[in-house]
Amino acid sequence: MELVLTGGTVFCADAALTVAESVAVRDGRIAWVGSAAEAAGQVGTETRVLDLQGRTVVPGFQDAHCHPAEGGVELSRCTLNDAHSREACLATIAGYAADHPELEWVSGSGWSIDSFEHGTPSRADLDAVLPDRPGFFDNRDGHGAWVNSRALELAGITRETPDPSGGRIERDATGEPQGTLHEHAMELVRDLLPPATVEEWEVGVLRAQSLFHELGITAWQDARIDDAVQLAAYRAVAERGELTMRVEGNLLWERSRGEEQLEELLAMRAEASVGRLRIRGAKIFVDGVLENFTGALLEPYVGTDNYGISMFERDVLERAVVLLDSHGFQVHMHTIGDGAVRDALDALEAAVRANGRRDSRPHLAHLQLIHPDDLPRFAELGVVANVSPLWACHSGYVDELTEPFIGPERSTRMYPFGSLYRAGARLAFGSDWMVSTCDPLPQLEVAVTRVYPEMRDLEPLLPEEALDLPTALQTFTAGSAHVNFLDGETGTLEPSKLADLVVLDRDVLDPGSGPIGDARVLLTLVEGETVYADPALGW
Repeated sequence: MELVLTGGTVFCADAALTVAESVAVRDGRIAWVGSAAEAAGQVGTETRVLDLQGRTVVPGFQDAHCHPAEGGVELSRCTLNDAHSREACLATIAGYAADHPELEWVSGSGWSIDSFEHGTPSRADLDAVLPDRPGFFDNRDGHGAWVNSRALELAGITRETPDPSGGRIERDATGEPQGTLHEHAMELVRDLLPPATVEEWEVGVLRAQSLFHELGITAWQDARIDDAVQLAAYRAVAERGELTMRVEGNLLWERSRGEEQLEELLAMRAEASVGRLRIRGAKIFVDGVLENFTGALLEPYVGTDNYGISMFERDVLERAVVLLDSHGFQVHMHTIGDGAVRDALDALEAAVRANGRRDSRPHLAHLQLIHPDDLPRFAELGVVANVSPLWACHSGYVDELTEPFIGPERSTRMYPFGSLYRAGARLAFGSDWMVSTCDPLPQLEVAVTRVYPEMRDLEPLLPEEALDLPTALQTFTAGSAHVNFLDGETGTLEPSKLADLVVLDRDVLDPGSGPIGDARVLLTLVEGETVYADPALGW
């Protein structure tokens, strides 16, 4: 197919941040980029022409850290992402339970900790709407679960049950389980839930793919593939030619197991890559999150002797990272607190000492707090800073559940995107969907303004850590393509690269066009083929 898009702004996202007016596509690749005046020379008798009318073309967005398969499955369950209060959550659960009397377990996800006092919903509330069947609901960040009395009973969790390693059972004033389970305490109940089938995972992948394409996303990195069943679903979709998304996947390195799991991961990796699916990463959770005091810190939470939870002893983490790196895995680590970041960087430095330097592109995800001494280490070690841009703004999570407990000094260095960039680090953007929206446009707005699009009258969070818009766009395209090992073929609009591109409904580089979070995707192409078109475009 031949296609010319002309008469707009073509943001190439290359090293020079080139801005052109037209782009030509031929045989699934970028054939030419140039001015509108020259575009006529690219039009043949079989060429389809799209008049951009001043709109913007960008490379396809790439989400470098998300949970699309899991999120796609959760969309068929009780979703609480749009329930913004305790009362709304309970009403949603009650309605879902009434509509699904056949379910043995009522489960779902998406509640927000700032909807509940102290961030911990109670079993008593859940018992009121779900008295007879067990209920299990992940919160939207995936680091806590809300359960009812029946679920606690089936799991055998009582006041005598000790906190498991790497987790905490929230308790009331009498010592009884309160109804919230943190981190690995969730598994005490989650392990009892009926597992999703291969078919359910396949539907989840395809549902997420459709949503992501509608938002201009042409590649994602699935941050956590737990088991062979989930991986089999990815393979099945890819083998049938239904995987239009470029997928990089990470196999979970389980803290409850030792180095013997390596052989299993190697076997899964060897069988996994087909079509647009590639498995080359291994995911390690180094800590939890600050809001429930499980994020690992270098100094304790204010007024306590609690440093959070390090999911691995330092020497165990180092051995795992060295081992995975030596077998060619891309190491991908969840790191929220500055203690977790320090431990992860130390482990990656040990891998360089043990295995030498290679093009391994390890990345640390989220990076809410980084000690200033560790900022230059990202560039020195070749570690990608895979940040979550939507979180870098004032919110209940930041203002009420984080700042009071980390104190004023650490509060001045949250989500240090600008500092990382100035220190020479490579940046990539990951939404962490379904923790937060996968829509790149509001994420870009927060990266640039440090203000949430729905609360634009608030003060920005540490505005010195903002990125300019061209840099943010480049991060969500070329930067994420780098961490996805796709930069040789995608991520920029340059001749010979694959024609993965997106048309936005305005000139987003023109300040007069309004906030970028208000823009919309009109067209998404993968290798020049349409995977989403807004009906208003008439395409």
